[in-house]
Amino acid sequence: MDAILIQILNGLDKGSAYALIALGLTLIFGTLGVVNFAHGALFMIGAFCAVTLQKILTISVTTIDPERTDFLGNPLKVQTPYVENWFGPEIGAAIVDWAVPLAILLAIPVMILVGFAMERGLIKHFYKRPHADQILVTFGLAIVLQEIIKYFYGANPIPTPAPSTFRGSLDIGVWLGFDPFTIIYPYWRLVYFFFAGTIIAAVFAFLQFTTFGMVVRAGMADRETVGLLGIDIDRRFTLMFGLAAAVAGLAGVMYTPILSPNYHMGMDFLVLSFVVVVVGGMGSLPGAVLAGFLLGILQSFASMNEVKSLLPGIDQIIIYLVAIVILLTRPRGLMGRRGVMED
Repeated sequence: MDAILIQILNGLDKGSAYALIALGLTLIFGTLGVVNFAHGALFMIGAFCAVTLQKILTISVTTIDPERTDFLGNPLKVQTPYVENWFGPEIGAAIVDWAVPLAILLAIPVMILVGFAMERGLIKHFYKRPHADQILVTFGLAIVLQEIIKYFYGANPIPTPAPSTFRGSLDIGVWLGFDPFTIIYPYWRLVYFFFAGTIIAAVFAFLQFTTFGMVVRAGMADRETVGLLGIDIDRRFTLMFGLAAAVAGLAGVMYTPILSPNYHMGMDFLVLSFVVVVVGGMGSLPGAVLAGFLLGILQSFASMNEVKSLLPGIDQIIIYLVAIVILLTRPRGLMGRRGVMED
C-alpha cells in the first residue's frame, strides 16, 4: 500500500507538469488553431529564468573578513553576494535561498513578452496555412531557441535548488493520520503539485468568470460571429498566447529543483505533452488536464521495478500505448469536440 500511494504521488507530480504544458498547448490551439511545437521551448525558457535569477543573485564582490584569517594570520578574502551587502547577511541569504520562487516575478513578464514576440513575429503568418506547415515552422523555432540556450548556458544540466525550507521530506502517512503507512515524500514535489493545481484553477476561473474569458470562449466556439459583433478577437487571442506562454514558463520555473534545467528539457516534455493533448481531445482544456494527470499516474506505475521486470521498457512506451488504445476507441480523445482537426 505504501508503494502504491507513493506511485500515485509520483504520478500526480509528473501529471502536474504534463497538465500545465498541455493546458498552454490547448489554449493556443483552441484560440488560434495553431499546432505549436515550440511550446516545450517556453517551458525550457521558464526554467532558465530561474537559473538566470539565481546567477544574478549570486554575483559576488570580494571583501575582507577581519574575523577570519588564513594560516599566516592575514585577514581572509571572501566572496560575498551583492544582495548580502545591500540587504544584510540574513535577508540577503534568504533572497538567494528563495531564488526559485522569486523567479516567478521575473518569468511572468519575460514569458508574456516572448509569447507576444513569437505570435506577432512568426506564428500569425501561419494561421491559414496547413497544420503540417505550422508544425514544421514551430518545431524549427523550438530548435533555434534550444540552441540559443545551449550557447549561453552550456550543454550540462544546471542544479537549481529549492529553498532550504522545502529540501527535506514529509511523512505524509503521519501527517494525514495514517499511522500504519510510512509515506516519505519530498516537500518540493508536493509544493509543485499544489502550485500546478492553483495555476490550473486560476486559468479555468479566468476563462469562466471574467468578461474577457467569456469572450475568448465564445471566440473559440465561433470566431466569425464574435468578430461581427465588433470585438477585436484577434487581439484577445494574442493576449491568450501570452497567457499560455506564461503558464508554460511558470511550470518550468517551479520544476527546476525537481529536474536540473538543460537545453533539451523542452523537447523531452513537449512530445509527451502533445500526446496528452491528443488523448485529452484537441481543443479541450478539461481533457488536457484530465489526460495529463491520468497519463502521469500510469507512467509512474509503469516505472515500478515489479512492472518493469515483467514488461521491460514498458515505462518508456506506456503513454503511447494508452494513446493508441484511446484513439482507436475514441478518435476525438477523451473530451474532444466534434469538428476539431476533422476538415
